[in-house]
Amino acid sequence: MGVPVASRPPLLSIVGKSDSGKTTVVEGLVRRLVDRGYRVATCKNHKHDVDVDVPGKDSWRHARAGACVTMISSPAQFVVMSRVERERTLEEIVEAAGDVDIVVSEGFKRAGKARIEVSRLARSDELVSAEDDLIALVTDNDDLHPKGVARFALDDLEALTDFVQRTFLKGSSYGD
Repeated sequence: MGVPVASRPPLLSIVGKSDSGKTTVVEGLVRRLVDRGYRVATCKNHKHDVDVDVPGKDSWRHARAGACVTMISSPAQFVVMSRVERERTLEEIVEAAGDVDIVVSEGFKRAGKARIEVSRLARSDELVSAEDDLIALVTDNDDLHPKGVARFALDDLEALTDFVQRTFLKGSSYGD
């Protein structure tokens, strides 16, 4: 008999225009899911290179010297930074997340099957996603009502968390 394959955690993509409130929604959603006992991984998409190490510190110097993988280990953290030939797909990111209950991504506008769009009227009155690509909308715009898409107020993160828990974490097979 073979070794059972661990199921992949569900992936939830939070999308929207710049300055629409995506990070605020991700932060509130993650905090509430963690408070409910879930292990959550996040991934933020950037359009440009990001230095996550402090210039001048040893690990930064290791990477600048040419190390293709730089690791930092402490009693409370283990960080791995790798040089890559190409940007990772969301599926590869989910695989790398490890033993978590859900992966929440931010900023991958064109990827992911389960997308929640954040749309702030002060920023735009149009969606970045096709209505068919959305499972939920977080907005303060009363004119946005995509058919078949759950809708939440910008400040109702508790209801959004209930929706995410019901849809992805209570034995749901969404995204499998």
